[in-house]
Amino acid sequence: MGSAILSGLLKAGFDAASVAVSTRSQNSADGLMADFGVKAYALETNEQANVQAVIGADVILVGVKPMYVTEVLVEVASSLRQDALIISVAAGITNATMEAAVAESVAVIRSMPNTPALVGRAVTGIAAGSRASARQVSKAIELFETVGKVLVVDESQIDALSTVSGSGPAYVFYLIEQFTKAAEQLGFTPQEAALMVGETFLGAAELLAASGKTPQELRRQVTSPNGTTMQAIARMEKTDLEGMFTEATEAALARAREIASGKG
Repeated sequence: MGSAILSGLLKAGFDAASVAVSTRSQNSADGLMADFGVKAYALETNEQANVQAVIGADVILVGVKPMYVTEVLVEVASSLRQDALIISVAAGITNATMEAAVAESVAVIRSMPNTPALVGRAVTGIAAGSRASARQVSKAIELFETVGKVLVVDESQIDALSTVSGSGPAYVFYLIEQFTKAAEQLGFTPQEAALMVGETFLGAAELLAASGKTPQELRRQVTSPNGTTMQAIARMEKTDLEGMFTEATEAALARAREIASGKG
């Protein structure tokens, strides 16, 4: 995710020379310097890598696993600019938790991008902490718009957003996986099934975006009375897909709250 955002920033015209990155391995740091032309420091060879990466920075994007966010912020706190903005992409770690780890003059913002950032089609939710100014929120929006669309939400909604747009690509991939298996059961080769299903999902998504119509309207256009599609939809409705998606997102939200409460 960090590399996707970095790529988006540079494509949008940000100066690579003004970006510093810290990472765990030297190989990774070397790759970032070679691929993007940014300064990169590796914890493997430099225990001050995180500190060096934040010195002088006005915006710091924290892309570590949730369990390490507080540890990293405490480590770099004394090296941050007084007017720095911290943006976290970690699930479950609250703005209050991050604010407690840094100086009172440092602002924080939670964000939740998703993996289509890799192709510039992300949906990113951002929720501002109590110290973030309107200018800093605008800066966060500008950053994430380099890789897709941005929603500004209240922090009370950010975990729920993560269960929809954050985890959502995995749900779509799972549906494609199952639909592809069904196509293979009808006698198509794996390659043929993958082509049909993948392009069908891509085409349907592009049609939805281009048409200005709701999914319900487009579905009805395909569903002729007493036709084959109607039979398939009727069978899906018996499975209670609506209830399944509700339960799935509730399970994901419960897990996000567990992470926020420190249960790992």
